[in-house]
Amino acid sequence: MFNSIIASASGVSASEFLICTLVSLAAGVIIALIHSYKNEYSKSMLLTLVVLPVVIQTILMLVNGNIGAGIAVLGAFSLVRFRSQPGNSREITSIFLATATGVAMAMGYVAIAGVLLAAVAAVTLIMVSIGLGERGTGKHLRITIPENLDYEGLFDDIFAIYTSKCELNKVKTVNMGSLYELDYNLTMNKGVSEKEFIDALRCRNGNLNIILSKVMTNRDEL
Repeated sequence: MFNSIIASASGVSASEFLICTLVSLAAGVIIALIHSYKNEYSKSMLLTLVVLPVVIQTILMLVNGNIGAGIAVLGAFSLVRFRSQPGNSREITSIFLATATGVAMAMGYVAIAGVLLAAVAAVTLIMVSIGLGERGTGKHLRITIPENLDYEGLFDDIFAIYTSKCELNKVKTVNMGSLYELDYNLTMNKGVSEKEFIDALRCRNGNLNIILSKVMTNRDEL
């Protein structure tokens, strides 16, 4: 079952190359679909994942033990690496999966490539679906209060209900010192209503300006 479909060690026939190429393209489509499931992605990233297994497979089939060609390919990949932006951990995982699939297809191990794809797809879909490791939504809060209110501990009881983490970053006077502007970084609890959260804050700050926006978080790079 796990034997290679490439019969000869000296070369690849036209039919074997065609079968490996078609399977690599199908595997690339599956990898792109796995990567796009509940994930931020770009069109160029999906295109890369689709064609990468075929490219890796063809390169390895052409090298086929030629040391000089292998060194040249290694140098080319090194140049590409230094001209590429670092990706997040899920992008890197998808690229490694596409590369491993291409290597398996270059050696003719269709069944191994299929088992690898099925295992990674199952683990990814299960973990993403159940939300394993999710901690809530990061938000940036900017709230204005009158100068006669003591901002220290003013919203602690509200934050305790709607957030799991709260940090006051900056306090600024506005409107010629008659108002305070408070900047917070928050982690919202899962399932809470943002409208209810804002309404609770409005009752406390005299219905002055409140801005709740998405916080720019760092990418989880490898």
